[in-house]
Amino acid sequence: MRRSKERLNEIEKQLSSPGAWDKPELLTPVLQEKTQLESRVDEWEALLQARDNALEWVEMAASEQTEEMLHALDEALEDLSAKLEAAQMRTLLSDPEDISEAILEIHPGAGGTESQDWAEMLLRMYRRFAERTGFKVELLDLLPGDEAGIKSVTLHIHGPYAYGQLKGEKGTHRLIRISPFDSSGRRHTSFASVDVYPDAGQDIEIEIRDEDIRVDIFRSSGPGGQSVNTTDSAVRVTHIPTGLVAQCQNEKSQHKNKEAAMKVLKARLYELELQKIASERQAEYIAKGAIAFGSQIRTYTLQPYRLVKDHRTGTDTSNVDAVLDGNIDAFIHNYLLYLHGKS
Repeated sequence: MRRSKERLNEIEKQLSSPGAWDKPELLTPVLQEKTQLESRVDEWEALLQARDNALEWVEMAASEQTEEMLHALDEALEDLSAKLEAAQMRTLLSDPEDISEAILEIHPGAGGTESQDWAEMLLRMYRRFAERTGFKVELLDLLPGDEAGIKSVTLHIHGPYAYGQLKGEKGTHRLIRISPFDSSGRRHTSFASVDVYPDAGQDIEIEIRDEDIRVDIFRSSGPGGQSVNTTDSAVRVTHIPTGLVAQCQNEKSQHKNKEAAMKVLKARLYELELQKIASERQAEYIAKGAIAFGSQIRTYTLQPYRLVKDHRTGTDTSNVDAVLDGNIDAFIHNYLLYLHGKS
């Protein structure tokens, strides 16, 4: 921690030196490093404060064990435990791309309205998780279902370490329940796939040549206002060399839709580049069955019993409502431990 503080002092001197801001674009990496170091120092100092606070209450409770004193001690220990878990999470998010923001996509499997409704339930789950975690969610593209649910959705999750926390959500999610769309009340199994990419950002060089892409303009569909639905503003971008496709129809402006589609395409190309660079690590993950595309990673059972179970880590809970309300922290934490061989 001493080295982090020393590096922060060096950065402060660099930023305050004459002419440092003449070319602000060159300072982007320095400012990003400064933000990361400040977050690390603040987290460490908060952890030390929580430890000292808990020790004080332990000493006080040892001499006077009143109900109020013991309650305060419990709260102090819970606060310390939460900060320790957060600190451990940071140590687990050690891959260079973990700090990135995330592009998250959801697609229903076969099954029509049933699977499309399940995809929308997952959309709500990730939105609530982002809300609880302090991330901002930007809707890049959404295609509503014919009767209910969604046919596809693409989100940009803004915030440091969004990708690191959500990367373990990539895969197939299975739902077992009594279908609200089946008048006979039969039990149905539905599937939806989730993809998560690190946002490449502006500081990562991903070359996309004009001759390598095809841009198609089409009419937006679904909710969004009259002007969205009556103008050819939706944009689909195809990267010809790889066959990757990204589209956006959420904005009324064709230019903004193209910008958002290019962001998604850039994120996908960035992920491909990461896979090349880290091929040995990726091969190890796949051998564990951790991140292979299409793998069934988690089952959410609503009937005949209630249970959410992660098939990679063995993590489970009967509090299904809390999970669907965005409380997926235990699954994320145990998956990161799993990747680091500590489970």
